[in-house]
Amino acid sequence: MLRSKQKPKVQDTGHVLFDVYYEDGSRRSNRRVPRAATLEMDADAAIRQVIEEQDRDIAEKSGRPPLAITKILRSDV
Repeated sequence: MLRSKQKPKVQDTGHVLFDVYYEDGSRRSNRRVPRAATLEMDADAAIRQVIEEQDRDIAEKSGRPPLAITKILRSDV
């Protein structure tokens, strides 16, 4: 009996890269976001939440306040 090929499953492991733009006009390229966050129902909010959490950690370590994010775009890498 022949078996039909199964469709490959979407992997939720790994990371997706995003470019983040801030209110002062600066840009941070290739910010890593877990792929699982991009698969959620409200992916935009989940991605923003992950990046804002990363920004808070960076701000805490550097002693500078986090900047407000104006937009987030998927990197072209």
